[in-house]
Amino acid sequence: MSKIIVLGAGLVGSAIAIDLSKNHKVTSTDINTDSFKKFKNFPEINTVKADLSSSDTIKSLVENYDLVIGAVPGNMGYNTMKAVIEAKKNMVDISFMPEDFLELNGLAKKHNVSIVADCGVAPGMGNIILGHHNKKMHVKRYECLVGGLPVVREWPYEYKAVFSPIDVIEEYTRPARYIQNYEMITKEALSDPELIHFDGVGTLESWNSDGLRSLMQTMKNIPDMIEKTLRYPGCVEYLRVLRESGFFSYDEIEVNGSKIRPIDLTAKLLFPKWELKPGEEDYTIMRIVIEGIENGTEKKYIYKLLDRFDKETNTISMARTTGYTCTAVANLMLENGFNIPGVSAPETVGEQDGNLGYIIKYLEERGVIYNILND
Repeated sequence: MSKIIVLGAGLVGSAIAIDLSKNHKVTSTDINTDSFKKFKNFPEINTVKADLSSSDTIKSLVENYDLVIGAVPGNMGYNTMKAVIEAKKNMVDISFMPEDFLELNGLAKKHNVSIVADCGVAPGMGNIILGHHNKKMHVKRYECLVGGLPVVREWPYEYKAVFSPIDVIEEYTRPARYIQNYEMITKEALSDPELIHFDGVGTLESWNSDGLRSLMQTMKNIPDMIEKTLRYPGCVEYLRVLRESGFFSYDEIEVNGSKIRPIDLTAKLLFPKWELKPGEEDYTIMRIVIEGIENGTEKKYIYKLLDRFDKETNTISMARTTGYTCTAVANLMLENGFNIPGVSAPETVGEQDGNLGYIIKYLEERGVIYNILND
């Protein structure tokens, strides 16, 4: 039985801790002790209040553990990962940091540790799937459409956030990059909206987001790659209005003699509206299309995911689809199924024979089902 420490006890971090506690000794850490209430039925999970913004605190916390899970807000992700590497500990991370985590690859190799970053649903599972197929075929096109949404469409936003509100807002402001004919195309976020029908859900709206991340560096052999975010129709318009009005700006403005960043005010106002309340249900939808040449023949693979809130365990879908991908890779690492020194993107995990099958089986055992079509 391995000893694992989970840094961050939010909705996803807590689901990760609970899942891992079935087979490992788990400690959960967070500055907010209210987060530990989720563990009232899991007394085997040890809890520690800690300020995870301190590198020295992190290094001290992780010292006696076999594996570290990073589930902190994105703006803390890079420094957290750096501290874990300097503590010479292996790690699986889901923090979706704005920085390029591959910049820490040299440091991780120096300390001979294995780190898997961006290991959620998207980025994460999508990368693992593409990494697997990129080793088996000449991929010509990759498309990922993905979104997490509340079951009940509640005015005015028809959206609920399970991550840090500023991390969510980053999706609406960070320029969206995708690959077209081997060239990187950059457009503003929320661009090229398109209405698409999905069985079991209905019509959703897709738009360009900056979700490819490491794939743009590791998959330069693929001529066309794009990821688009899914929301309920009409979402793009009001987000554009907020963005263009300055509500998502990081530049300080003066209000009655005080300086504030508009994004801080916006996050403060929106989070109560976006927060999933106890009992509110969500779902995660993803469709991945991979086209190319396999064994001399044109081939298309389609992966479809429609995962819903688990009423039995009271676990939100985004925590399941994100968290269980992370815990699958964590178990894979502990079983020596992946131990490449350095910082690896999740597609590197998928490149190794057997890993995608292991992860899909792990997810199926937890009710997260990917339906796979190919022709």
